[in-house]
Formats: sequence, C-alpha cells, structure tokens
Amino acid sequence: MSREETSTLIFGTRAVIEAIKAGKELDKIMILRGLRNELIKELMREAKDHQVPITQVPEEKLQKFTKKNHQGVLAFVSPVQFASVENIIDAKFQEGKMPFLLVLDRITDVRNFGAICRTALSAGVDAVVITSKGSAQINADAVKTSAGALHHIPICRSHALNQTLRYLKDCGLRIVGCTEKAKSYVFEADLNGPLALVMGSEEDGLSDFVFQRSDELVKLPMMGEVASLNVSAATAAILFEAVRQRGNY
Repeated sequence: MSREETSTLIFGTRAVIEAIKAGKELDKIMILRGLRNELIKELMREAKDHQVPITQVPEEKLQKFTKKNHQGVLAFVSPVQFASVENIIDAKFQEGKMPFLLVLDRITDVRNFGAICRTALSAGVDAVVITSKGSAQINADAVKTSAGALHHIPICRSHALNQTLRYLKDCGLRIVGCTEKAKSYVFEADLNGPLALVMGSEEDGLSDFVFQRSDELVKLPMMGEVASLNVSAATAAILFEAVRQRGNY
C-alpha cells in the first residue's frame, strides 16, 4: 500500500473506538470474523450509534492492510465528509430548485466510482447517494480518479437503500432506474423536475427492490455486439441526456 493509503488506516480496537468518539468520518470498519469480547461489543455499539458500516472478515483480509498488531480491528478514515440526503433535499426545495440526485446501487469498483463522481459534478448533480454496504471504498484512489470532484460533490450514505428511495418518492422525486432490461430508451423519458437516477451494480445491475420502487426504467440504445456499457460510461451518457432536457447550462 502507498503512504497515502496507509495514512487513512486506523487499527486496534480502542483506537477505532476513540476515533468514532472523536468524530472521525469512517468509511467502514473491518472486524476479524468470530471475534467476541467486551471491547468489541463496545465498538459495535459505537459503530451502530454513529452509523458506521461493519464488515466481518477473515484474518487474511486484515493482513493485506497491515502486519502490525491490529487486534482484529481495522478502520478506514474517509477523505470526504458524508452529507445528509434529507438536508440536501430540503435545501434545494428551499432554494426553489428541483433536486437532481444520482443513486449508486452497489457500485464496487473504486475507479468507476471516482469517474462517476467526476461526471456527476460536471453534470450539475446535487448529491450522489451510495449504499453503506457493498459500495466501493472511498479512498485516495477514488479521489484521484474523480480528479478531486469528491471534495466538491456531496456524498450521502444510505444504510437502507429501499427506505431511502421511498423517502425520495415521498419528497416528490421521480425514481428513474437505468437498466438494459428496460423497454424504453432514456431519450424518450422525461428527466425534468425533481429526479433521482439510479445506476446498478457492475455485476448484476439494479436490485429487485429498485425495479419495484422506480417510476420508470430506461436504457441506452446499443448498436454493436456488446450488450452493455461500462457503468461509468453509461452513467455519463444518461446524466448528460438529463442535462440536455433540464436546460441547466
């Protein structure tokens, strides 16, 4: 690992607990699978109270990040401060603007995530919503790939994407899911007004509940032998169709 990457790492149970209490913005915590003691229980309570995702992993996974005495616990400090999706929506409506959100349903590749955030900032997206579990780690590589965009666009972490989509719908946002399984092309959809575009995982696309929550499903036309685009390229094409329709330029 590079010096820049290791500088975002905290290891040791007590050290991670104190980091949470001190208000450090943690991307996630890794705990050795099967580890149980009173200090671990305290750590898990603090993580739950501060909504920090925890993943239980084998010893080999921890050893990839450090050979030092980690006591079975690692935490990654996020280079960005997470925003509240509720605050973003409220602020945009108070400004008399139509919220424009991009929701990422389990995008796992760090470089895809960074590139998507760079495009989202360029397209005037108000915030990017990610899942707390199953999403790419927000690290130095993500920031670099985003060309610094991650320092300028709000990132909202959803601990239950199904509930977040329900909240967005209750606030009046249209949920538009983007998938090659759609029947309609994105150019036929109305992308004006309060809007949340949802892009799916590189592996299996949109979650089943996203299909159920979406007001509309759209796709890009594919002319060649390849069935779909890389998620970063697809996101760019769809976001700028929204830009064209919304006329915010």
